[in-house]
Amino acid sequence: QVQLVESGGGLVQPGGSLRLSCTGSGFTFRTYAMGWFRQAPGKEREFVSAISWRGDNTNYADSVKGRFTISRDNAKNTVYLQMNSLKPEDTAVYYCAADRTRGWGTPRIVDYDYWGQGTQVTVSS
Repeated sequence: QVQLVESGGGLVQPGGSLRLSCTGSGFTFRTYAMGWFRQAPGKEREFVSAISWRGDNTNYADSVKGRFTISRDNAKNTVYLQMNSLKPEDTAVYYCAADRTRGWGTPRIVDYDYWGQGTQVTVSS
């Protein structure tokens, strides 16, 4: 049974930091590209960041470039999203996803095969 489990969300003040984690099981994690997406209330789900299966290629949305860093540890079946200089507009449910086919870190939602249940990130004073 495939599972992606996110953790690390919470409430943080503007300018603060959080690190999200997503651990996969039930599939060969190291052969999948991984992505992070988010969905704010009343808005569509949007791409945040992605990383290739080997970790040698990363991709970021313009809105988070320079503030967020994606990384992975294939020995732990885990992908991370380090979020710094958080802004209120970063408030959303954050989802991780796994892409079996492309491998390079696509930003397209439709390209991902497996999804986690999401973790809430709230940036507020």
